[in-house]
Amino acid sequence: MFLFNYRYRLKCIFKDRQLMFWTFMFPILLATLFNLAFANLSSSDNFKKVNVAVVQNEQLDQNPAFVKALDGADNLFVVKYTTQDQAAVLLSDHDIDGYITFDPDLNLVVNQSSLNQTIIRGFLDDFKQSSATITTIITQNPSALANGNLEGISSRTEYLKAVAANQSNPDPVVNYFYAMIAMTCLYGGFLGVKEVVAIQADLSDVGARINLAPTNKLTVFLASIMAATTVQLLELLILLAFIIGVLGISFGDQLGYIALTCVVGSLTGVTFGTCIAAIIKKGEGLKIGILIGSTMIMCFLAGMMSANIKYTVMTKAPILGYLNPANLITDSFYALYYYNTHTQFFTDILLLCGFTLFFSSVTYFVLRRQKYASL
Repeated sequence: MFLFNYRYRLKCIFKDRQLMFWTFMFPILLATLFNLAFANLSSSDNFKKVNVAVVQNEQLDQNPAFVKALDGADNLFVVKYTTQDQAAVLLSDHDIDGYITFDPDLNLVVNQSSLNQTIIRGFLDDFKQSSATITTIITQNPSALANGNLEGISSRTEYLKAVAANQSNPDPVVNYFYAMIAMTCLYGGFLGVKEVVAIQADLSDVGARINLAPTNKLTVFLASIMAATTVQLLELLILLAFIIGVLGISFGDQLGYIALTCVVGSLTGVTFGTCIAAIIKKGEGLKIGILIGSTMIMCFLAGMMSANIKYTVMTKAPILGYLNPANLITDSFYALYYYNTHTQFFTDILLLCGFTLFFSSVTYFVLRRQKYASL
């Protein structure tokens, strides 16, 4: 009987076109739109060298230290040595961000103020400060030059080293896809709502027949939930394959843990829907509306619309993050992608299992109390 009901519910789910669209096709369409919208987001953060011109004149020839310092900053600047007139033409044509001239002091000429001009100004201010320091030391202590005490003045030593938590490079785009997958998991609640409605005699003809049949309603319901979870998990795995294989979004190489997250997330989503359907006594439309509204709020707080929202929640009200299944699913993928340890991952998974158990318990205790005066 269990397998019969399981196969029967699978057929019913696959034949429901509206349900298949929202739980399967819509996430794929949304992932495609995300990829189009965020395709150049990471590449836009890559640093491009600043184009700068240097006017050649007698004052420049008398300052070889500046030329040496400028040559040493080849990771910052693309330098062109020109005449005054050529530099002015290049600046007016926006071929350079500014030009440097000794006239007789060190000056910078620009036609606008932005990041590149600030970088040039910062370099010049740093050179002036180093030159003034050297001049002061030589004036007060002429022997410092002979003793080699000035060798380290112009050098810059970094005492902090950026070390990645994992081999994966930080990518601001992946969090949007993580939140979208969390939404897909919670959209499994549509399946959960359908299965609860299907056994409620006052809401569907199928439910009336199930309640009249000499079968264990709990067995029928468990078969329905297993069918819903199977479909949800299959849809989620296809979505992941599409995102990774077609769109090229990396989720890391820990496939076993990724699959575990999908299974637990699917169970959480389906049981979330059953819980709402069991608690809300009105029609299916109201149940679906509450499901969509609550899912969108949770996904918003998990950063699907703006990554800054997720950061604000976790810094200002972290308890909301731990009470939000969408945020826990997002964090599970995030922990696998960035962290070397699995402490945060298993914390999120255990919390999701707790939510699944809670939703299932509420559904069970509500449904087992339902009695019908007549059918």
